[in-house]
Amino acid sequence: MPNNRFKKSHPKPAITKIAKLGMDKKSFQQDFKHYYLHRLGRDENCRSPYYAYTASALSLSDRLIERWKSTYNTYRKNDCKKAYYLSMEFLIGRSMSNAMLNLGVEDPLRKALYELGLDIEELEDAEPDAGLGNGGLGRLAACFIDSCATLELPVVGYGLRYEYGMFKQLIENGYQVEEPDHWLKNGNVWELERPEYTQRIKFWGHTENYVDEQGTTRTRWVNSHDILAVPFDMPVPGFKNGTVNTLRLWKATATEEFDLDEFNAGEYAEAVAKKNNAENITMVLYPNDANENGKALRLQQQYLLASASLQDVIANWIGRHGTDFSRFAEKNCFQLNDTHPSISVAELMRLLIDEHQLEWDEAWEITTQTMAYTNHTLLPEALEKWSVGLMQHMLPRLMEIIFEINARFMAQVSAKWPGDFDRMRRMSIIEEGHDKQVRMAFLAIVGSFSVNGVAELHSKLLKEGLFKDFYELWPEKFNNKTNGVTPRRWLAGCNPELAALISKHIGDKWLTDLSQLDKLKSYTEDAKFRKQWREIKQANKQRLAEYALHEQGVKLNTDALFDIQVKRIHEYKRQLLNVLHVIHLYNRIKSGDTQNWVNRCVLIGGKAAPGYAMAKKTIKLINNVADVINNDPEVGDKLKLVFMSNYRVSAMEKICPAADLSEQISTAGKEASGTGNMKFMMNGALTIGTLDGANIEIREEVGDENFFLFGLTEEEVEALRGHYNPQTYIEQDEDLQAVMQLLECGHFNQFEPGIFDDIISAVKSPADPWMTIADFRSFVDAQRRVEQAFLKQEDWTRMSILNTASSGKFSTDRTISEYNDEIWKLDAVNVSS
Repeated sequence: MPNNRFKKSHPKPAITKIAKLGMDKKSFQQDFKHYYLHRLGRDENCRSPYYAYTASALSLSDRLIERWKSTYNTYRKNDCKKAYYLSMEFLIGRSMSNAMLNLGVEDPLRKALYELGLDIEELEDAEPDAGLGNGGLGRLAACFIDSCATLELPVVGYGLRYEYGMFKQLIENGYQVEEPDHWLKNGNVWELERPEYTQRIKFWGHTENYVDEQGTTRTRWVNSHDILAVPFDMPVPGFKNGTVNTLRLWKATATEEFDLDEFNAGEYAEAVAKKNNAENITMVLYPNDANENGKALRLQQQYLLASASLQDVIANWIGRHGTDFSRFAEKNCFQLNDTHPSISVAELMRLLIDEHQLEWDEAWEITTQTMAYTNHTLLPEALEKWSVGLMQHMLPRLMEIIFEINARFMAQVSAKWPGDFDRMRRMSIIEEGHDKQVRMAFLAIVGSFSVNGVAELHSKLLKEGLFKDFYELWPEKFNNKTNGVTPRRWLAGCNPELAALISKHIGDKWLTDLSQLDKLKSYTEDAKFRKQWREIKQANKQRLAEYALHEQGVKLNTDALFDIQVKRIHEYKRQLLNVLHVIHLYNRIKSGDTQNWVNRCVLIGGKAAPGYAMAKKTIKLINNVADVINNDPEVGDKLKLVFMSNYRVSAMEKICPAADLSEQISTAGKEASGTGNMKFMMNGALTIGTLDGANIEIREEVGDENFFLFGLTEEEVEALRGHYNPQTYIEQDEDLQAVMQLLECGHFNQFEPGIFDDIISAVKSPADPWMTIADFRSFVDAQRRVEQAFLKQEDWTRMSILNTASSGKFSTDRTISEYNDEIWKLDAVNVSS
């Protein structure tokens, strides 16, 4: 045979001349059979729905890839400006149902599978939730990239491909137990590995100065321990518009498979140690940072994301434009989703100066014209800081650049406020002290042209509090972008019956213009429409009851008020206040105070961070209280309390359509925005909440009469701080005394004495920053108003319809349009489908 070893093989142009894949029932059946029988090797004896799901997903993926390539080529042809959304989390959930919806093939695929004897809901349940996020931050990012594609904006998402998700939450004896969430154990049919775009990432080592060919003194990073970042791309389809954008996720791997000399010498463990250490970087979402190893791994993750993504964008730029960076800022924008990717500011400077020989001023101008920073928290302790010592050791060149950025920035502050050393200390990127810290949020602000909060109150408090000094220096940088959710997944996808009813009466343009829901207001007085609305809600409650029975073993009365609080377990979100109210209701039943009683099912769900002891103790309290209430025959159907374990996106898709009451009860001034509140509102739930985060704007949209307001305002919380005395509130409130008595006497922990002492001490402490006791009476009174409203079902239905009708502002399509109009300034690019 001839030796073809050095012969280059190139496909002919004719390879791309192929008929487009059909979107009809017959085409889907043909492709399903091909994958099921040949690629997967299954037959009619296979009983696992996973393989049928995989064959269906591959069929859908083929159609996405057609549009994906077309989108890429259109963007390339137009040489359009792009934005890059850098986020440590993309909580995308399941992809199959979203792909069907956005491709517009739900009906033909459902029929195709039905004729093959398959139930599409069963196949959808076989798909694992993608373990790429923790909570609201990651889900917001997923909604954002969905809206970018729907609005035909050229935006690429950049994240990390975690092998293991947050964790699977089990409940044993009432306690949270964490189990690994190996969501990638069977691979991911929705991704394409792109090894040709692998990037090399430096760690450790040291820096040295040298003189280049032009006689300029420069710095290089040497003797580093490098790892490789391999990209895996996932398609992000827009809604029925032919656009498919890209979510690029980086996986860390070793530069070499292993050291062959060590392997041959019998040192097998040492030979593969480097490979294992490299892959650990993207092994687990958010490693526990309670120890130094965990902190170092978190920093490695953040730098990997920043460096790989920026190198990728620059490599693409050079491939198109060469090494002329004069128009780079004109064509590129980086949106930093919270403080995690803020090391990007220093990394872009390093790449431009060290790798591409730009001078400092030119590199700084490019950096500060391309970086934009979104802040997502009002909690000072949540603003990341990294030890200077750790950064000097792990990222020596980055630390040098940060020192230089800070020195130049301090000169700017000094020029603005001469001699104001206290202000300089407050604003410095380097926090002085025994263990110097790098304030990463300050680095993001200094290096960005835009800084935004995510709700009107949040943005206001950033300017008046957390970032006040920076606002006084650069007021033009600060702006607000109130969060939203995508109505495709969070109404059309998760609540198809309600979506169909809405479309029947007002048309389907609301799917891409949620303000159209305002037209529903005219149907509040239509008795037939209200009846249909209630029937759909009742069916959704029945589905959730079946899910709760299967998952939690608790039977729910679907005629009861479904009172739901699902979110990360945290003291500021005040699941504890909810539990205190449940105990109060329990005490009312036991005391015979049941006149005009409203049966209630209280569902609480969420995960506690593994190292967050108080949050985990709160879960134990919820489960203990539930155990007492749910097994008391005197209580019966009057009250149920359920902790929904392993809360995740696919669970929320069942929960939010069934909710009657949405609990948004954080301490005022602590929640940046919230997005669960928007999902519940969009699906017709009424909100009980404080004036916090986006609750304020929800109340403004729906009207005070359709929102159950309670609690101290942010100003009142601050005014009370320093002389807060919970005992005074307890002494003045008999109901609260009864609740505290039940807690303190051990009624809910008779065989586990003292286990809730920490919770009791915390809630009774004058130093309690969450002021749970202070809001108890107001909360109970608001819950009474809820009961009175729920008794009048026709009026409640009117309020439910008005909540959905008023939710138009809370679409991420609106949010992303504002990001684009005011920050990114991209042109929409139509891609022919």
